[in-house]
Amino acid sequence: MASAIRFDNLTLGYDRHPAVHHLTGTIPHGALLAIVGPNGAGKSTLMKAMAGFIRPLGGRLERNVKDRRDLAYLPQVVEIDRSFPISVYEFVSMGAWNAVGLFGGIDRPTRLRIEHALSAVGLEGFESRAIGTLSGGQMQRTLFARLLMQDASMILLDEPFNAIDQKTTEDLVVLIRRWHSEGRTVIAVLHDLPLVRAVFPETLLLARETIAWGPTLVSLTQTNLDAAQRMVEAFDADAHICERA
Repeated sequence: MASAIRFDNLTLGYDRHPAVHHLTGTIPHGALLAIVGPNGAGKSTLMKAMAGFIRPLGGRLERNVKDRRDLAYLPQVVEIDRSFPISVYEFVSMGAWNAVGLFGGIDRPTRLRIEHALSAVGLEGFESRAIGTLSGGQMQRTLFARLLMQDASMILLDEPFNAIDQKTTEDLVVLIRRWHSEGRTVIAVLHDLPLVRAVFPETLLLARETIAWGPTLVSLTQTNLDAAQRMVEAFDADAHICERA
């Protein structure tokens, strides 16, 4: 299967300080891949690089998408400015900009798509609510509705289930499974190892470098998790412990 993303001896970092180094491998089109590791492992740094926000310090990162509009990125919710005065409907409609343009009007087919996206994430009746008034779970549903509007072939999710309720997680997992069944490439940074084992067939276990990459049940052994923890602690004595099985 052709590659969606390819890493060739990739090194990433900030101010010339590596956060991920010597990463080599291929993510095929249509993959459903989890990226797992202790805090400080470089997971979000790698995600930002795949999204095009960070340039490599060394090596190469190749994305095989038609153009930038065919890639959808969901950042960590803490990176979203929820003080901006915008409604749920307006926020979700931003996902249509790839199709209608920044100054294009929202026609009836687009309005129907927005309504369907809100319905798919269980936010009917929330259209006029300001995003600053939403709970964590409601905000995450809103972000997923915007992803639905983008209709991208590659979807990058940075900790999509952090600090949200179980029902919201279950509902959003349904969307992830749907994207995968449609042949889209879905890559997610996650901490919930039981969820990873239940949903994601492939896992990259990262600790600034690759500890394991392959079938999830093979990658997430306790031996590998312990090795990842030791590797991160070698860089950061205050690193949080990677969740155990």
